[in-house]
Amino acid sequence: MTGPLEGVWVLEVSMYGFVPSAGAVLAEWGAEMIKIEHAVRGDPQRGLRQIGTIKVEGLPNPNVDHANRGKRSVGLDISVPAGRELLLELAEHADVFLTSFLPPHRRRFGIDVDDVRAVNPRIVYARGSGMGPRGQEADKGGYDMTAFWCRAAVSASITPPGNAGVVPPPGPAFGDTVSGTNLAGGIAAALFKRKETGESSVVDVSLLSSGVWAMGHGIGLSLHVGEPLVAPPFGSHGSLANPLSGMYRTADDRHIAFTMLQPGKFWADVCRHIDRPELADDPRFADAPKISENTEAAVEILRDAISARTLAEWTAKFATLAGPWAPVQDTLQVGDDAQVRANEYLIRAGELELAANPVQFDVTAPEPGAAPEFAPTPRRSSSNSVWTGNGSSRSRKPVRSPDRTGALRSESRIRAARSHAARIRATAASPRNPSTCRSARRAPPNVRGEVPAAYNADCGPW
Repeated sequence: MTGPLEGVWVLEVSMYGFVPSAGAVLAEWGAEMIKIEHAVRGDPQRGLRQIGTIKVEGLPNPNVDHANRGKRSVGLDISVPAGRELLLELAEHADVFLTSFLPPHRRRFGIDVDDVRAVNPRIVYARGSGMGPRGQEADKGGYDMTAFWCRAAVSASITPPGNAGVVPPPGPAFGDTVSGTNLAGGIAAALFKRKETGESSVVDVSLLSSGVWAMGHGIGLSLHVGEPLVAPPFGSHGSLANPLSGMYRTADDRHIAFTMLQPGKFWADVCRHIDRPELADDPRFADAPKISENTEAAVEILRDAISARTLAEWTAKFATLAGPWAPVQDTLQVGDDAQVRANEYLIRAGELELAANPVQFDVTAPEPGAAPEFAPTPRRSSSNSVWTGNGSSRSRKPVRSPDRTGALRSESRIRAARSHAARIRATAASPRNPSTCRSARRAPPNVRGEVPAAYNADCGPW
């Protein structure tokens, strides 16, 4: 099945997790994604091997593939004039220019809005940033830990008062992935606007804006009443006025979450399912107001009952429970969730299973293909050849690379690089062949030049 963005070509100049994850979503929606990476070192995300106690050896590396599935990659040194010229030649034929570079570095490399629009006035220019495009901190970078998790009130809102520290993010790229999905949606809306009006937009999403939006309900409440949200103590039930909205421990030290916001409607059914049908007629729990008044007593009853059986036993009993409930699962247990599998929320991308983007079209899961591998670095004693081609590992051929003097001096080498750019444009303009463009792990071609050691650090974070 073709995706809704079939035929859309996106040129991505970005690093790490946030903006590349927007590209991954666009790829799963059918767009042709061309990722521009540092010509020698690639996206620095490729060096990320350990998250907490989990360490990845060799390839594939989920730390890279999560945000880069379904793309092709080109190694290009945009700090030299010929590399920038090649980038703009690619941009001339793109529908979207997607970048994570900060304003000073966009200006430094000549890839800001006016630079790209000079060669392609119709292009949608999309920017992901840490702090947003305006204000005193617009030029500052940020990561999801800083701009999304901490600054946007997520961490403070789930950390109970009196705790020795604050709760860190639950996993890698949490705010990045949420923000990237927001950015992909903004790009899709901008493409629709261009189709309907002929006008191209500059699309901005920041980690801070996404964090504020994710916490928007709570922030709105706080601004209205003049007080912050306060998290309940660890291990507490949760709601102060509804025993059917909170957490309960099972006999095997797992947890069950109830979220039944109409306790009067569901109380009798819950009582039957925990084998306490007499509680349905208990005057303390006669209706919703009474249940609310007696929340503490009801919570103790439910705690005692639920702690007597294992999660597996409750899963079987609650199969017919009318109200919403769920097991508390870790990242490995999600892989065994029958409902997750039935809806194909985990998909195959090359050799890995990865979470699919949350949007499905026509009840069909995407088939993104693997992330591109990074090309091998040639030995200095060799002829300085590099791999180039259409992005498929089955169609690579060596071409002369630029010598390492800081510029692409040879006209023949520039012509070879331009020829490669033309092949990319031609391939992107033609119908894709999934067997060569989407399914294999693809090694990116490289147009190499000497790059200052601070190149990566200067460009990031976002």
